[in-house]
Amino acid sequence: MAVLRTQKHFCTISALHEQFESDRTSSLTMKKKKAPIPSLQAGSYLIDSHCHLDMNSYEDDLDTLLNRAQAHGVRSIISIGIDEQSSIAAVTLAHKYPFVKATVGIHPHDVEQIDEGSYSRLKKLVLDNREQVVGYGEIGLDYVKNYSPKAIQLQSFEEQLSLAKELSLPVIIHDREAHEDCLSLLQNAAPFSQGGVMHCFSGDMKLAEKVLALGFYISIPGVVTFKNGLDLQEVASAIPLESMLLETDGPFLSPVPYRGKRNEPAYVAYTAHKIAELRGISIEEVAKQTSKNTLNLFQYSLDN
Repeated sequence: MAVLRTQKHFCTISALHEQFESDRTSSLTMKKKKAPIPSLQAGSYLIDSHCHLDMNSYEDDLDTLLNRAQAHGVRSIISIGIDEQSSIAAVTLAHKYPFVKATVGIHPHDVEQIDEGSYSRLKKLVLDNREQVVGYGEIGLDYVKNYSPKAIQLQSFEEQLSLAKELSLPVIIHDREAHEDCLSLLQNAAPFSQGGVMHCFSGDMKLAEKVLALGFYISIPGVVTFKNGLDLQEVASAIPLESMLLETDGPFLSPVPYRGKRNEPAYVAYTAHKIAELRGISIEEVAKQTSKNTLNLFQYSLDN
């Protein structure tokens, strides 16, 4: 079984560092009866394209929450690597659970720990587990926490983009208040024959258009359900549905009505429901197209 861990990792949404802090308003909200997890019609399903199943928030009830996800129409989950340990853990989980896939990579928070053998070990992990590993990341830039110096972040981002190309894997990009540098590096490294996704998108429509011009997908997290998530709501309303993925980024960034609590794959249905509401379409249409997009980007199929 994979070792479950904590990690100094947060999504790309600025001003959401307080996600797990409770204030009086959210506390009162949580006491109200929560809306049930939105249901899908028979034959429809969702994919959580970005979750951290190895983290210790899930240690005590991982099987239970995975069963709950499946019961609510989540057919597949991609567990994301953010350092060597978590990449190994993600692969281990993908071996144990056929509906889980893995990615490998080193998050910008941890790139200062890269040594001369890190990339070789990640490359071997991919080559030894091709069926389980479907992407490279999450990688990118984080100018909020700055756990790793900016110069090292920039260097490792370039190096890992190159490695992802060498391994013919799509890239999963972390961009937190580093839009200009992140976009510049991606544009310089383009084209990406295997594509990529801007995970947990935090920009506005202008940035979204530039990301789409690279041929990348945009992944929408539960932040789209927040009252203050207006920019993301605009993006989720306007971009082509054919360019959208859904994610939880669990255990972080739970959607309303679980904001401030532990996130989990089943809750991706709340995000799909909100997007359907914003676009004036059915949740099934959102589920069908975003699931198709995820399978297209990460190049795997679902077991019947």
